[in-house]
Amino acid sequence: MNVTLRQLRAFLAVHQEGSFTKAADTLHITQSALSSIIKELESNLELGLFDRSTRKLETSEAGRNILPAVIRMLDEMETLTNEVKGLKELDYGKVRIAVAQQLASVELPRIIALYNTMYPQVEVSMIDCGVEKVQDIVSSGEADIGIGPERKLQVALSKRLIFSQPFHLATMPTHPIATGGSIRWKDIAPLELITLRGSFTDLLVENLVRDSADYIISPKHQVNFMSTALSMVKNGLGVTLCLPYAFESVKQSGLVMVPICDPIIYRNFYLYSCKNREKLPAVQKFIDIYLKHMQFDKKWV
Repeated sequence: MNVTLRQLRAFLAVHQEGSFTKAADTLHITQSALSSIIKELESNLELGLFDRSTRKLETSEAGRNILPAVIRMLDEMETLTNEVKGLKELDYGKVRIAVAQQLASVELPRIIALYNTMYPQVEVSMIDCGVEKVQDIVSSGEADIGIGPERKLQVALSKRLIFSQPFHLATMPTHPIATGGSIRWKDIAPLELITLRGSFTDLLVENLVRDSADYIISPKHQVNFMSTALSMVKNGLGVTLCLPYAFESVKQSGLVMVPICDPIIYRNFYLYSCKNREKLPAVQKFIDIYLKHMQFDKKWV
């Protein structure tokens, strides 16, 4: 059975108007076209839908029996059409973002505020989490997209490079290296270095020659969070590695950042999403706005 919505709308119009002529006018088609559509529907259903006589036209018993189902189907299709229209025009929807905690506190609130101004009906929620959790949250379906630094990519996900930043050293403004303009990796060796445990440091070691990496593998102090490392630097316990997106935290701690060169090593940041999960228009629009208005690439790359 190959019944079309056009045929169902034609059947309902004829039933409501009680006339092919009036129904054709309502549908803005010719009477002969309408008659052909009804004949196709009756042929598909193998039912006569109207009792015709020279005096009047009436819906047949079979037609009256299927009428409630026809009305329900057309109502459901109208609901579906409105739903699709609302999603496309961002009249409503949801955007869920998993973001590495420190990133979540700097750029993203500004982008969300801008998006909310443009599309106030769309609900945007942010899951700030540890760096290592970003991909897990996207993969599980708790978030539509994730934003975080480079990590081994899970099979179900795809990634898109969004910005890169070079490593810096955070130090007290009174430290001799604070006025040097930049510092070489090998010149960090004599300093009391504070590093982060985990992938932040492990991935960095892979980019350095062995003599420059030894003091990073075995630093003076190792901690779990950047906020802890900055507090220790503030209290004169050493210097720490950081990326420019932490600028506000560094500044609030009364510290300065010194670029590290020879070589300049960049850390890549990606937008993560599921390969086989179609993005809703609201999510895609958020991505477009984020890429257009983020300022990391303008400041530091």
